[in-house]
This record gives sequence, structure tokens and C-alpha cells, in this order.
Amino acid sequence: MRTADDTGPGAVATKSGQRPTAREARRAIPWRRLLRANSSWTFLVLVALMVAFSIMRPEQFPTAFNLRNVATDAAVLLIVGVGMTFVVIMAGIDLSVGSVLVFAGVVAAKTMTAVAGTDAGWGPILLGILAGLVAGAAWGALNGFLIAKARVPALIVTLGSLGMALGLAQVLTKGQDVRGVPTRFTDTIGNGRLLGVPWLVVIALLVTAAGALVLATTRFGRHTYAIGSNAEAARRVGITVDGHVIRVYALCGLLAGLAGILSLARFTTTTIGGHTNDSLGAIAAVVLGGTSLFGGVGTIVGTLIGVFIPAILQNGFIILGVQPFWQSVAVGAVLIAAVYADQLRRQGLKHR
Repeated sequence: MRTADDTGPGAVATKSGQRPTAREARRAIPWRRLLRANSSWTFLVLVALMVAFSIMRPEQFPTAFNLRNVATDAAVLLIVGVGMTFVVIMAGIDLSVGSVLVFAGVVAAKTMTAVAGTDAGWGPILLGILAGLVAGAAWGALNGFLIAKARVPALIVTLGSLGMALGLAQVLTKGQDVRGVPTRFTDTIGNGRLLGVPWLVVIALLVTAAGALVLATTRFGRHTYAIGSNAEAARRVGITVDGHVIRVYALCGLLAGLAGILSLARFTTTTIGGHTNDSLGAIAAVVLGGTSLFGGVGTIVGTLIGVFIPAILQNGFIILGVQPFWQSVAVGAVLIAAVYADQLRRQGLKHR
């Protein structure tokens, strides 16, 4: 836990050490955070992996077909990662996003199938999408309320939500995946393309761009950095910390809900048992992208890079005929290195 005396790279503090004014706090997060280079070494790792696989399998890896598949596979996790980035920058954690994803997908599928059949038009489809988004956002807001108002540690709240959301999804479906969603929904969003680019990838990139702009250029983003750097200092300059915590977790839940809807569109069915590791995958991507687990530092662009490292590794290993289980080993090693580098950076700042 941070105290009022903590400082960090994004801390709301003046150079003289005096209590910051509201104007100084608002200026604490400039435009350059959009592309800040905490993730630069991770980007070099990503480029090195792509070059290596391209050299080893030039006829298979660097093709438009293969890279499109990699991007499609990464789209759902990227959307979850955007929401997780806000949470981690705020010095929080959310272990429930995988289960919330499943729950929102079930709510969306149940709504669509209850209103109409597989030949339904966009009316029932949009109703199901709205229901899934509301379910995800509501669960995230509940997490945020328990963390901000009830003062229950985020780890405990989201760990409990992990089991509750997945359990409710299983209760609603009696443990069976929901099928029979409208074909227009799956054919368009799940398998359709815009100018040759899958709609899943287009939506994921739009969410990523919007998240990056919000985090780097808006009051919402500045408050997120300020709370992650020093929550007590943020409170002193007039930021409503509790309310912002609830909103950030609601955003994370909303994006998990969107990811669940996209997963439903892609696979034409809910995947109750298919997202158990999404929470850890999203956290790993965020940390690999340079976001500090201690809060106050990070970018959406870094998360974009962090998502593609395991995706490229898995794809490359499959092409090379290497057991894909080695992907987890490699990602784990890079993740530990990323956290260690962050520790060294923080120690260096303390000794300045």
C-alpha cells in the first residue's frame, strides 16, 4: 500500500516537494505518455521474434494469411488488456476478467436466443450485445464498489468474483455452452472483414486507440495515473478517488463484456471453459508492455506490444513444430524479467 509520502514517476508532486496545486496535478500527465518508452525493450523483443520466425520459416510465418490469424487470435485478449491497463496503472488488480468475459457472453447469448432464433435480424442482436455489455460493466462496478467503499483488498474481491461470475454462468447454462446465436451476428462480427481486415481486429484496434487517447489526453486518464502514483496526494488535490476507482473497474468489466461478445461471435457459441487463463494473460500482457504493478506508470501502446509477444510465440512455435507449452515458459521468463527491470527502475529513482 502507498502512503502519503510515496512518490513515483507519475506522482502528483512539485519539484520543490510542496503540496501540488490542482493545475499542477492536471499537468502531471502530458501527451508524451502515449508513447513513453518503458515498453521499448519489449518492442525490440517482439521485433526480434518476428524476424527470427521469418528467417526460419519465410514461406509460412511472414504471410498476410498467417499474420491475420495472429491478429485475430490476439483481438479478444487485447480488449481485455486495455481495461486491465487502466486498473494496473491505478495500482489495482482484477483477477475476474476471464470469468466476467464468460458471464457477459452467456448473458448476451441467452438474450439473443430468447428473443429470436438463428435467422434473427440486428434488433435482437443489438439487444443481446447491450445486455452483455451491461452485465460486464455492472460486475466491474460491483468490484470497484467493494474495493473503494468496503475497503476489501482488490485481490480478494476479484478472486471472489472470479468464482462467482463463472459459477453464475454455469448456473444459467447448466454447464452447457449456449448455441444457436443469430448467424448474421457470427457471419458479420465473428467472421466478416472490412477491407480485408477481420472485424474482430478492427474493433480491437478501435478500442485500443480510444483507450490510448483517453489515458493520455483526458482528465480520466490523468486521474488514473495520479491515483496509481499516490492516492492520498490525489485525494488532497480534489480527485474523488473512490468514485474514480469504481469507474475504472466498471470500464474494465465493460471491456471484458465486449471481449465476451466478440468471443461469442467468433466461435458461434459460449466458451465457458475456454477463458480460465485470460486474467493472467491480460496481466502478463500489461506488465510485458511496461506498465508497473506498483501503479502510476504504463501505456496502452505498451499493452498492445505485450499482447502480441505470446501470440507471436505460440504461432511461431506451432509453425516450427515446437510444443506450444514452451510458449508459457518463454512468456513467464520475459514477464519475470519485466518485473525485475521495473524494480531496478524504481530503486534507481529512489536513490536520485
